Amino acid sequence: MSPRTPSDQAVARHGWLQALAAVLATLIAMGVVAALGLWAAGAGDLPDGAFPRVVTATVVTAVGGTIELSGNAGGLAKSDAGLTVIPLSVTLVGALVLAAGFLRPLRHRAVAGAPELAGWAARIAVLWVLALLGLALAARQNFTLSLGKGTVSDIGDLFGVSPKIGFRTDVPPTLFFGLLWLAGVLLLALLVCRGAPLPGRLLRFQESVRPAAYAMVVLLLAYVALGIVIGLVTAVARGHRVETLAVILLGLPNLVWLALTLGLGATWTGRVQGPFGLPMPHVLDEVLRTKDVSTLNLSTLSDYDSRVWWLVAVDAVLLLAAAFVMAARSPARVRAWQHALHMALALALTVLMICLLCRISAHYGLSVLGIGDLGGDLSGDLFLKPRIWSALGLAVLWGLVTGFLGALLARPVRRRGAAEKE
Repeated sequence: MSPRTPSDQAVARHGWLQALAAVLATLIAMGVVAALGLWAAGAGDLPDGAFPRVVTATVVTAVGGTIELSGNAGGLAKSDAGLTVIPLSVTLVGALVLAAGFLRPLRHRAVAGAPELAGWAARIAVLWVLALLGLALAARQNFTLSLGKGTVSDIGDLFGVSPKIGFRTDVPPTLFFGLLWLAGVLLLALLVCRGAPLPGRLLRFQESVRPAAYAMVVLLLAYVALGIVIGLVTAVARGHRVETLAVILLGLPNLVWLALTLGLGATWTGRVQGPFGLPMPHVLDEVLRTKDVSTLNLSTLSDYDSRVWWLVAVDAVLLLAAAFVMAARSPARVRAWQHALHMALALALTVLMICLLCRISAHYGLSVLGIGDLGGDLSGDLFLKPRIWSALGLAVLWGLVTGFLGALLARPVRRRGAAEKE
């Protein structure tokens, strides 16, 4: 049996402290981003000291947690509400901090045994579940809705209608999806980081998996960085600085990764009714604010703003750059057609992830004496969902083309040969 290295002893001795530090740092980073974003969105004025609980609920939803909305308007009225949306800015910050905390004790290692990695991940998982349980129990609040002025308010006063809406966390699915999110982040961290150790049996897979995983993460982060630049420039040039900050801190990946799929030619369907609205760019709200279900793609968007065709050029440049990075990080013996297949599969999985995470659904309404929604500011409907199979087909096609071209462009770059060590 080989002697334990200092790194092994450090992980064994300080594993729980390092795991606690990683979990706390993740939750603090997510909480700060969520709080700043919600404050910029105007949630700081919520009644009954609800702001901390709304921040907590935002963090819960960011890791896949389930928030249930409930309504009560008295015996003669009925309220109904539902919300499904993931604040991906908060999710992304949490994933980056957690991945860094997970990989830090493993740095400077070439190989790690499966039991060691499993034990280190289990420590983080135990503390993560406990922290998530505490957040889930704290994320609950009730609000009283104002009926405004005029006829609706008079009806409410006459029948004693005082609509209330609240939210609480559905604990079992929150813990399940929170653990699933944690497992995905830790696995992706091992796949992306070339310096992270792997069990000896898995080393043969790193030549094909790691470059592709790294390229996809770089692609997604490049879109986020580009979105931040565009958002800041737009805020300076056109105003709405606080609103733009709210979008950046809460839902920027929701927008830029949606733009990535649109540039590939993907189609989304949706509708916006009532006081609901989509954040910038405003053209999305214009396309979707119709009585019937609307189609969102390059063709429909170009009817409002022809500049959306630039999304195709941006996709082409960034996908080709990602394919080049993937080929440059791969061994020299990997052929161009193999790069094309790797890129196609990686991009298809990335687009599938975007389609699952970027969908939105929200509705609420109030009826009195069984007479439908009262309308106005008391009802609304918003949803946005992708046509997944066509999006995946387009992703495969783009991946094959850019993967092959990226491999050809990377040929002059000196890459690791078969005999070189990782």
